Amino acid sequence: METMPEATFCELTISYDERVLEPRSWTQAQSAWAAELLAELPPGPVLELCAGAGHIGLAAVRETPRELVMVDLNPAAEQFALKNAAANGMGAQVEFRLARLDAAVAPQEQFGLIIADPPWVRSAETSRFPADPLLAIDGGADGLALARTCVDVIDRHLSQEGSGLLQLGTTSQAEAVAAYAADELDGSLRLSETRVYGRGVLVRLVR
Repeated sequence: METMPEATFCELTISYDERVLEPRSWTQAQSAWAAELLAELPPGPVLELCAGAGHIGLAAVRETPRELVMVDLNPAAEQFALKNAAANGMGAQVEFRLARLDAAVAPQEQFGLIIADPPWVRSAETSRFPADPLLAIDGGADGLALARTCVDVIDRHLSQEGSGLLQLGTTSQAEAVAAYAADELDGSLRLSETRVYGRGVLVRLVR
């Protein structure tokens, strides 16, 4: 039997293969920021959009009793996310929804923290990353097609005192997301903080 690749991510052992994005070490920053915020955010489950192998969300809630609702359209993501949850003793905390982002959450559901890890590479530039699965990196013409959908979901399902943490590629994308929230969502969400890392950008969205 072929052995699956494994990565250590925030002290978790994460399995993956070529059908999902390999865990990137810099994205541990998103998990750490999420864990930091959870100490002060409203109680209840955490929502993770574009969950992939599940490592970012799992690391975010691993020191808490909170449930984690993962959403992804990729059946391989469901396979690995549930496997990784069980392998790290977190199976009882996790619910996986194999669905489109805009169809996975019931209208009445609210979350104090929403983590989003959408693909953000421009379609024309995906050939620069041949080892990465296209579904996990292709963000459309401007790299923000799925990011905007994530912002829409955050707007509909973020509780009043909650936070959304969105992973992007560049500060210009962060500025575009802020403009989208202001113009298309009538300012119901605002970008409160941007953190820049060597390989990407994290933004915090609040009411």
